[in-house]
Amino acid sequence: MSTHQSRRFFLRHAAAGFSTLALSRSALAQAAPKPAQAEHTVTAPVGIEVNARPIPNFEPRDRARVRFGALQYRSGLVLTSPHRGFGGLSGFRFLDDKGERFLALSDQGTWFTGTIRYANGKMVGLDDVEAAPMLNSEGRPITEKRLWYDTESLARDGSLVYVGLERVNQIMRFDFARGGTGARGEVVPTPSAIRKLPYNKGLEALVFVPRDMKSQPLAGTLIALSEGGFDADGNLIGFLVGGASPGQFSVRRTDKQFISDAVLLPSGELLILERKFSWFTGINIRIRSIPLKSIAPGAVVDGPVLFEADLGHEVDNMEGIDAHVTAEGETVLTMVSDDNFSMLQRTLLLQFTLVD
Repeated sequence: MSTHQSRRFFLRHAAAGFSTLALSRSALAQAAPKPAQAEHTVTAPVGIEVNARPIPNFEPRDRARVRFGALQYRSGLVLTSPHRGFGGLSGFRFLDDKGERFLALSDQGTWFTGTIRYANGKMVGLDDVEAAPMLNSEGRPITEKRLWYDTESLARDGSLVYVGLERVNQIMRFDFARGGTGARGEVVPTPSAIRKLPYNKGLEALVFVPRDMKSQPLAGTLIALSEGGFDADGNLIGFLVGGASPGQFSVRRTDKQFISDAVLLPSGELLILERKFSWFTGINIRIRSIPLKSIAPGAVVDGPVLFEADLGHEVDNMEGIDAHVTAEGETVLTMVSDDNFSMLQRTLLLQFTLVD
């Protein structure tokens, strides 16, 4: 059996696999070491080594293919580290306009910062990577408080960084102008309906609509999307927090997909990263495009599928997505995977050009 076939076999059948879909996440949580045991956390900011192995082809069975729906494959990396706390990456945002400096978070309350190194437009490695504990208002790691560790979503408003905690369905805000990853977080007031989202299927994606997007009614609004919170019609629930028109809306659910992250493009399109898991077919990833102007309190929004991939491609449990525009005007999407700290999964960093 080839290496690629072996990976597909194990990912398709291992119970340690993808944490949100057909399998029981609560069972996985009970089986996994608790963050308070410091198995996967750090106690202070520390520089760490991250090794990167290139992924030359997104579809190993057809190496000449580079076009996948509306996306064109640019490059990818398999990331590994001797640092025990590296992994579980559930959110990813760039800190600059060049697609180099990044901020990521693990689902066990750890920040990661660093720089992507490029050669001829392709990612070749990560430099200056640091890990730091996410702190609460008292300056203590948030993981010290029971259940306050499943940090799944990430959004930026300048120096303000928002983090969604799935198990307690709360949102925290950090002012990076006050110490960067050493900033203390504060809980953001949210609608009571957010805290009523299902356990372990709550806040999975956060997007802040820039205040300078004057043509958008939602400018200055934090969009919060649930992974598996359903409305009366079985659609996925989203929330508009703050801004001029706070309220609740829904994203039409199709093909039994669950939301894992989202990113807002300068064009005003909200791209939603989705995934589903089946014991028979393994993992399936897709990206949908939804016009931001269609989102409003009470709305049910939908949009076309731009991209789909499965275990025949170089994917894993893709949980984070961001975008930047190159000097040549190309829109580049970057996706990161959550390996669930499992030997059967990988931390992947993938980049595509949006061509349509």
